[in-house]
Amino acid sequence: MTVQEIMTELQKMGNEGTKKVLMKHGAKEPFYGVKVGDLKKIQKKIKKNHELSLDLYATGNSDAMYLAALIADEKQISKAQLQDWANQANWYMLSEYAVAWITAESPYAWELALEWIDSDKPRLASAGWSTLGSYVAITEDEELDLEALQSLLNRIENNIHDAPNRVRYTMNGFLISLGGAVASFTDEAKRIANSVGKVHVEMGGTACKVPFAPDYIKKMEIRGAIGKKRKKARC
Repeated sequence: MTVQEIMTELQKMGNEGTKKVLMKHGAKEPFYGVKVGDLKKIQKKIKKNHELSLDLYATGNSDAMYLAALIADEKQISKAQLQDWANQANWYMLSEYAVAWITAESPYAWELALEWIDSDKPRLASAGWSTLGSYVAITEDEELDLEALQSLLNRIENNIHDAPNRVRYTMNGFLISLGGAVASFTDEAKRIANSVGKVHVEMGGTACKVPFAPDYIKKMEIRGAIGKKRKKARC
């Protein structure tokens, strides 16, 4: 499929109801309001296509940008391209999910995530924490820098409540992910989660809620999911 063919398909799939919901969550024009499930139908047809993903992201259309990350090739995408994508992501579904997922699967996950969490731009910082959360979930423990991860946990314990709004949300998500994906950190993650307590995030008047980390980690323990890795970040 060409970019034009895909854009025509996206326009047909667009839904005003979905568009209104996404705008309430912070989506920015231009976009058609395509459901993620419908984007995945196109993804299945295309599979991975590096050049097409770059062209789709360059359209600036939010639906196309999200699809671009789904079909991007994690082995071909460059650090500069990922940085450019993160800079262009104009709302959290792009920065914290689409871009963070492909970054987590790339060879540049760790270095970019650490750069981004130090950014004074909240959207870039939240992309960094989200990338870290996906990275630890798909990376074998022996490949992880455990000392650095402990430092990140300490940073969350000391700073989460003073962080910008969506950065608080993704810090909390990383805490949950690390506690579930790396068994040696489960007890420490639970301790910090209880120390931090409830994390308050303004959700833009939507019904979405902030996960309570102690409860989520406990649920993973009950399911026997602690230490089990995912095959990929994108879902």
